[in-house]
Parts: sequence; structure tokens; C-alpha cells
Amino acid sequence: MDATTPGPLAPDLLEREDVRRALAEHDFAGAFALIKKYGGLSQNRIASACHLTPGKVSTIISGQQQVTSFEVICRISDGLRIPGHLLGLAPRVWETRPVQEVPLPDPEGEQAGADEVPWRPDATVDLAANLTRSDLVMDRRAATRALAGAAVTGAGLLDPLEGWLQPAGSAARSRRRGRLGLREVEELESTARAFRAWDHKYGGGLRRKAVLGQLSEVAAHLDEHQAPQVEQRLYQVMAQLAGTAATMAWDTGLQRRAQNYYLLALRASHAGDDMVFGANVLAGMARQMLYRDQPQDALELIRLAQDGARDVAGPKTRAMLHTREAWAYAAMGRIAAFQRATVQAAEALATAKPSEEPYWIAYFDEAELAGTTGGRLLDLARQNPKQHAEAAATEIRQALARRGPEASRSHALDRIGLAQCHFLLGDLTGAVEETHHAVDAARATRSSRVRAQLGELYPYTVGNSAARPVREARDRIRDLLST
Repeated sequence: MDATTPGPLAPDLLEREDVRRALAEHDFAGAFALIKKYGGLSQNRIASACHLTPGKVSTIISGQQQVTSFEVICRISDGLRIPGHLLGLAPRVWETRPVQEVPLPDPEGEQAGADEVPWRPDATVDLAANLTRSDLVMDRRAATRALAGAAVTGAGLLDPLEGWLQPAGSAARSRRRGRLGLREVEELESTARAFRAWDHKYGGGLRRKAVLGQLSEVAAHLDEHQAPQVEQRLYQVMAQLAGTAATMAWDTGLQRRAQNYYLLALRASHAGDDMVFGANVLAGMARQMLYRDQPQDALELIRLAQDGARDVAGPKTRAMLHTREAWAYAAMGRIAAFQRATVQAAEALATAKPSEEPYWIAYFDEAELAGTTGGRLLDLARQNPKQHAEAAATEIRQALARRGPEASRSHALDRIGLAQCHFLLGDLTGAVEETHHAVDAARATRSSRVRAQLGELYPYTVGNSAARPVREARDRIRDLLST
């Protein structure tokens, strides 16, 4: 359904005062009942339009279940063509312009040789060129379609990574001579480092195309035959740029594109003989899987990272890998394994010497360890608040006390997590205070991931809507998510 398709509701229905009041208060029991009575829509028709089950609609109308998910509210708006302002949302896309079907460039179809084992460096360069060319010409409407691209899981994700632990293959074609010098490589390295720092601080994809442009340039240089030292460092720069592009794509909701860039970063690390950064890339892929509720895939990725970098990874990298391992165990409900991996992470970090670690792992310090551990305890607290909520809050507070201004996105995620801890503990006063802090912190980032986590905080405010401070906190979340 696009803007040219009429909605199922008659325009005069949305002019009724009782309907508008029910929508404004997110009283969907009342709203659906009125839509059935005066709009002539059956429960099945409402369910189909809003991508809900008929049973779900029935429980909502009967008052047995409230709609607390921000995502579901948006689906109701779009499915029934209810203008955003009636629900406290920003104007929906269909209110302002038609959504046209635009063919989306499919870089997956252009990756000749990308799945071959052993991995060939020239195929990695081709992959970089194809990905960046596709992304750089993608307009806003094509990007909207790309948001629907689902992340690959299981064998489809893991099988193409078999080349990670094998020696590189030989190039299949001759190349013209390049003339890039070490000074130019150092400039590219400095740029890659600046992009990574910016992404760590703010998140979001505002500079994603700038990263892609630089990545495309590096691919062009690697399509030429450079001096061996220059070529190795260029592949390492490509890996770092691709890793940043992957994080930015993921942070803006482009899940499949993120995986494509993660794979490119892993292959470039392999070609540049940087197994430690490759392990970091695999950890990023594992984190994406954990957010997609695929802990077994995440654990497989972490084990692959540990196998590849076992003899070369420093203490910080090992500690970071242990926290991702712990995260997977927590998601599986394996409490003892989670605790063991968390202890291993702390022990490894305690032996770290900053001067001996690569710059890109500098973010992983005591604050990051505490924040990551607190987040996993919060996951467990959602199932058992009495056992884990207080411990989660303690760890998150330690992270907040130690984080610097360079970690705005992590700070916002910590604030959101701490607010949830207070709700789980039944401390409404503390929950409201932390929710306001969380909204303020979220405004300072451009991260879709932060907004998604804020959306998960929203339901906690609905069940306590009788309290005015909670309603005000809820309205602030809704206002931010609606922009």
C-alpha cells in the first residue's frame, strides 16, 4: 500500500471526537472497538491491515493486552492510514509523497569470486568496488527498500567465512603498476582512524558515503600493483574503512549491507595479514547476530575469531572477545558459562598495556567492560528481576562514571539500560529520572540503534501511565521517536 492507495477507514471516522481521543491516549481497545462499530471493519480486516494476528486484535479489544510497542503503533498508523499527528507521531511517509518502487542495486549479484576458497585478494578488491559503487548511487527511496534486507543467518552466514583460516589464493589477473608511496598510505590511515573515532562518538550514517568514497579510492589503488609494504597497509586501511562502513550501515538499520561490509572487512584483514583486526570484525558480526536473537551463530563467529587470532591477539582484544562470548551465553540462558567468560574478560583486561594494543581497541576499557556486563545482566533481569536487576544497575553505573565524552552512543545506551533497571526494581522515581537522562543522551546521537533501544524502554512507561511523572517521561520518548 502506498500513498496512492486509499486507507480502509472513511475520512469522517477520523473526525469523530471519541476516535481521536482514543488514538491520542493510545487506547487501542477503544479505538479498535470504534473502528469496528463505525468503520465497518472486522477484527480480521484490522489484523491484516496492521500485520497483527486476529487473536492479538481480540485481546487488545477485550482489554487483556495493551499496545506498548512503538513499532506496533507505527504499524497501526501505516496499516489503517491514521495520520501520524493523531497518534503523537511525525507525519508518515505516505502522508507526504508516494513511495515508488525503485530497483535496488544488488551487490550480492555482482560478487564474482567472493565466495571462492581460498580467498583471492583480487576478488576482495572487486567486492569492494562493487559494494561501494552500488551504495554511492543509491538514492533515498532505494535506501528505504534496503532497510527491508534481512540479515543472513546460519550456514548462509558462516559457510562463506571458511577462507578466514586458510592461506590466501593467488591473483587471477595481472595488474598495471601503481605509484602510491608510504606518505599517501599514512594519510589514508589517518583518515580511516578519524572516521572510526567519529562513528564511535556519534553513531548513525551521516558520514557513511564519505567513508564509502574513501573505500572506493583505496580499492582503486589496490587494483594496481603496488610495492608489497604499501599493498599490505592498503588492505589494512580497506579493512578498517569497511569495518566502519559496516557499523554505520548496521546503525542505520541496513542489516544486509552491514553484513556485506563486514565480510569485505574480514577479507581485507586476511589479505593484509591482520588477523587481530579480522577477529575484531568477526566480533562485530557476532554482535549483530546477538541483536538479531541468533546467539548460536554469534558463538560460532566468536570461536572463529578466537581460533584465528589466538597467537597474536593482545589482552584487550581477548577481553573483548570474551565479553561477546559471555553475551551469547547469557542469551542462551547459560548463566554459569556467562559468569565464567565475564571473569576471563576481566582477567585479560587487567593485564592490558595500552601502548601494546592497536588504536581501534582503545575503547575497550573498564567502562566498556562494565557497560557490556551490565547490559547482559539486564537481559537476564528481564527474566528474573529479583536476581539480576540490582547487579545490572551497579555495573551500568560504573560504566557511566568512567565513560568519556568520546563515547556518546555508549553513554546513551547505558542510560536507557539503567532506566530499565529502575523500572524492573519497581523504583518509579529513579526510573523517571533516568528516562529523562536517557532521552537527553539519545538526542546527542544519530544512532538508530539508540532509538531502537529507547523504543524498548517505552513499554515500561505505559503500564504506569496513571502517574503524571511517568506520563511525562513517556511523552518525551514518544516525541523523540516521532521525529
